[in-house]
Amino acid sequence: MPWNEPGKDKDPWGQRNDNGPPDLDEVLNNFKKKLNGVLGGKGGSGGIPGRGGSGDMSGLLLIALIAITVVWLLSGIYIVDEGKRGVETRFGARTVVTMPGPHWRLPWPIDNVEQVDVEGIRTTNHNSQMLTEDENIVALSLAVQYNIKEASAYVFEVREPDVTLRQAAETAIREVVGANTMDFIITEGRAVIATETKRIMQEILDSYNTGLNVLQVNLNEAQPPEEVQDAFADAIKAREDEQRIINEANAYRNDIVPKARGDAQSMLEDAEAYRTRVLKSSQGETERFNQLLTEYRRAPEVTRQRLYIETIEEIMANNPKVMIDVDNGNNLTYLPLDKMMSQPGASSRNPASMHSGSSSVDTGRAQDVLDSFRRDAARSRLRETR
Repeated sequence: MPWNEPGKDKDPWGQRNDNGPPDLDEVLNNFKKKLNGVLGGKGGSGGIPGRGGSGDMSGLLLIALIAITVVWLLSGIYIVDEGKRGVETRFGARTVVTMPGPHWRLPWPIDNVEQVDVEGIRTTNHNSQMLTEDENIVALSLAVQYNIKEASAYVFEVREPDVTLRQAAETAIREVVGANTMDFIITEGRAVIATETKRIMQEILDSYNTGLNVLQVNLNEAQPPEEVQDAFADAIKAREDEQRIINEANAYRNDIVPKARGDAQSMLEDAEAYRTRVLKSSQGETERFNQLLTEYRRAPEVTRQRLYIETIEEIMANNPKVMIDVDNGNNLTYLPLDKMMSQPGASSRNPASMHSGSSSVDTGRAQDVLDSFRRDAARSRLRETR
């Protein structure tokens, strides 16, 4: 007979269960009754679940329903990876944007979440031929680097944001190329073209609210079409030669012009110094003559004698001739020939001349100076009388 048969008051070990724990059948029956009371069912025959009866089936369904509900609720837990944003939607409508970390949402099909990478850098390339301002055709190769700055706008505002970005790049580069000449685009204008294209692209994307951010625009290639590349290469080489010659001419000019200006300034300064020297010398001679004239008017004879003596001293100082007085009976005379030869003009003149009884002084020059002075004095007196 089973140990748990109703009506028995002993357990398998021969002990009464008055003070012991209730048996398993009793626990299950109580739990089944409670479930039936909740569901409104009627209890059947006693026994463990699985032995038949509608009450047992209802209990199992409830347990399964509870388990499924718990699993369904737990399926709403999700984790947003680092560098991404979670965009939650409820029945397709946006609700909230979540940051990296664990989150919970109402499980499917009520809520849904889409993770968007906002830190990853994306790249797209664009190749095309465009018409420049001077009506030339240029082939361009453009590389655009971008990322997502607003996840919600990226998901909801535009159907295909990446396609929209490529179309915006096409529009921007055509606008920039159409406003510049071909020479500028293929030579020194690459950086300007890339910067201006980036600016226009960002304005277009912001106006569409795409949630995209343009990081960098690189102009990889800008050249004429393949059919005319040889002609353009020759033109570019000629332009480079022209620029080289211009640079060499500028370098020569920068070397010559400062030297010429320096020489001109030196000549001007020398001329100014010569003018100042001559002017001061003339002013000094004039002042000396006026002072001498004043002295001459005060004492004509004394001044005349002084002028005569000074003139003789000046002439004799530069004359290598030697005067000897032989009347005093001096028969022995010492001639310093070494000093006489070192005087100016000694090599072209006789270093020593001996004259007896008279001096061999060149008085013609002194007389000329004295006569000139007399004439100047006479002219001065004549101007005063007038």
